[in-house]
Amino acid sequence: MSKSVEEILLQDDFNKEDIVRLLKSDKIERNKLYKKSAEIKSKYVGNLVHFRGLIEFSNVCEKDCLYCGIRKSNSDANRYNLSDEEIIGAAKFAYENRYGSVVLQGGELTNKSYVGRIENLLKEIKRVSNGELGITISLGEEDEATYKRWFDAGAHRYLLRIESSNEDLYYKIHPKDEMHNYQNRLECLKRLQRSGYQTGTGVMIGLPFQTYDDLANDILLMKELDIDMCGMGPYIEHTDTPLYEFKDTLMPLEERFNLTLKMIAILRIVMKDINIAAATALQAIDKIGREKAIKVGANIIMPNITPGKYRDDYALYQNKPCTDEEADDCANCLEARVNITGDSIGYGEWGDSNHFKRRTSK
Repeated sequence: MSKSVEEILLQDDFNKEDIVRLLKSDKIERNKLYKKSAEIKSKYVGNLVHFRGLIEFSNVCEKDCLYCGIRKSNSDANRYNLSDEEIIGAAKFAYENRYGSVVLQGGELTNKSYVGRIENLLKEIKRVSNGELGITISLGEEDEATYKRWFDAGAHRYLLRIESSNEDLYYKIHPKDEMHNYQNRLECLKRLQRSGYQTGTGVMIGLPFQTYDDLANDILLMKELDIDMCGMGPYIEHTDTPLYEFKDTLMPLEERFNLTLKMIAILRIVMKDINIAAATALQAIDKIGREKAIKVGANIIMPNITPGKYRDDYALYQNKPCTDEEADDCANCLEARVNITGDSIGYGEWGDSNHFKRRTSK
């Protein structure tokens, strides 16, 4: 006989069957899950939400992921690449508005000039912010020497989403070739940890072919990898991708949304002191999606500070919110949004992962 949600939530640890049961919880049961995750969040990371000013600096990508709107083969994508001046200008905005940190995110590229450009940008962001801005980067798979080079230049957090812990599912949403190698993706996470980064990963929730077992294993893999932060969100289809042909097999958007909140809540209970981002994709489904994520366990939010004219073109998925805003609009909006959750914003703080501090002090 399976355990009840109440029984599971009394445990100190969850196995795969426990997680699947929580993921299948009904409306009444999930509220008990959310209450527990909120308590854990308050105890282990507090009620401060930290900003990461998001700079989506380029949608040029060498990868051909089957779900992504900026995949290499999408000839309809309007490609762009911010100038160094535009990137530094966005970083200055974050610094002057006391965001504490920025995120540099772009399509995945690997070449000598690109690696050098990122290194120089990191050094310049540190210079213009008097060393006060924290820097997260999310730039894909590289060798260990590159990761160390970027770390030494000033980046100290890195997000590399695995997208699925199930290798078979991974190859249903990525081409199976040398550019898209599941084992290399896992190895890159280990390289990042060895290089000194606060290391994060994440998955998409509600993918075609995905099962509850897959999602439970995603959480268990994150625990096994001992990650310091997580960014995960609902899968939202894009018409210009091969995966779009399976749109009729998907669960409704509302179900994907609720499943994402459950994943955030369960991960908060399982990995109590990591940083968890409230994904922008949640707001594409629910107008207060990010606020709901904060209430159930998320503690990071990423205001988009990319110059407004480029935002529509960084279209990983469709119906992306806030593309018609400038950075000032986004900042004012998010401050109001965080306030209604009952949490406060940690202005001027890096908001480093408590888990990382504990992991590296052993």
